[in-house]
Amino acid sequence: MILDIKGEVRSWEAIGVGFAVAVAVFALMQWGIAGVIHDRQTQTMPELKGRSISAALDMLAPLNIGLRKESAEFNNAVPIASVLRQYPPAGTVVREGKIVRVVVSQGGETVLTPSIVGLPLRNAEMLLRQSQLVLGEANENYSLKFDKGTVLSQEPKAEASVERNALVNVMVSGGPPPAGVSLMPDFLRKNVQEAQAWANTAGMTLVSSKDMSSPFAYGTILSQEPAPDASLSAISEVSVVISGKVGKLGEAGPAVTNFHYELPQGGSESLVRIVVSDKYGERELFNGLRRPGSKVDLPLQETGGAHVRIFLNGILVDERDM
Repeated sequence: MILDIKGEVRSWEAIGVGFAVAVAVFALMQWGIAGVIHDRQTQTMPELKGRSISAALDMLAPLNIGLRKESAEFNNAVPIASVLRQYPPAGTVVREGKIVRVVVSQGGETVLTPSIVGLPLRNAEMLLRQSQLVLGEANENYSLKFDKGTVLSQEPKAEASVERNALVNVMVSGGPPPAGVSLMPDFLRKNVQEAQAWANTAGMTLVSSKDMSSPFAYGTILSQEPAPDASLSAISEVSVVISGKVGKLGEAGPAVTNFHYELPQGGSESLVRIVVSDKYGERELFNGLRRPGSKVDLPLQETGGAHVRIFLNGILVDERDM
C-alpha cells in the first residue's frame, strides 16, 4: 500500500513537471512572437482608391504591406481594374506585414444595344428602356424605303457593348421627300435594266462594273453608290456593281434554299427582323409582326458564307451560317 502511494506521488510530480515545462515553453513562444511583431516597424496606410492594382502594389511594396482582392463591383465613377475601397482605410497606422483588403471596380455595368432599325420611334424608345438605355437625339431624314416615323439608323449600332443608361441616337424617316427633293432608290438585288431606266428618266449617268465571281443572275445589282435614300442634290453619276455571271440576261441565278424560323410559344406579337450578311453586304430579308408559334419561311439564294441574324423586338435571338 505504501508503495502504491509513493508511485502515485511520483506520477503527479511528473505531470506537474511536464505541465510546468509546457507553460514555460508557451510563455517563451508568446514572448518570442510578441517580440517579433513588436520589432516590426509601423507604417501609415496610403490612399489606394482610384489606383490600378499594379500601382497599388507599387505603393505598398516599399512599406512591406501585402494586398488581397476581396471582391469586385460595378462602378461608373472608378475605372475598371482600379481600387474602389480598401480595409484598413487610408491613414490607419499598421505594422509591416499587414494585408490590406481591396474591392476592385469592374467599371460601368454594360449592356448590349438592341436593333431598333425598322421600328416605329415609339416602339424603339420602349425597347431601349427595357434594355436599360435612353433615347438620345432623334433627327429626321426623308426616305423612300421606310414609312414616316420609322427608325432609319442608330448609333451605337445594334449589339454594341455600352454602359447602362447610355444614349442611343437615331435617324427617323420623315416619309417620302417633297417635290424638288431627289433621293437615291434602292436597287440592290434588282436588275440593272431597272436602274438604267430610272437613270434615263432622272437625267443621271449610270456607271456599272461586273463581279465575275458572283453566283447571281447576270445583271443583278450587288452594290450601289450612293446608298439608298441618299440625297441626289449634288450628284450626277450613279455607280453599281452587277453580277457578271456568264449567261443571258435574266437567266436563272444561284440555287435557292428555304430559310425557316419558328417563333417561340407564349407572350404577345413580336416584331421579327431577319438580316442576312454575305460578301455582297447586309440586307434585310424580313421585317414584320408575327404571333407566338407562327412560322416564317423565306427563299434564300445560296451565295456561300452567308450569315443570318434573327431579331425579336430588336433583341438578337438566333444566328445561323448558311
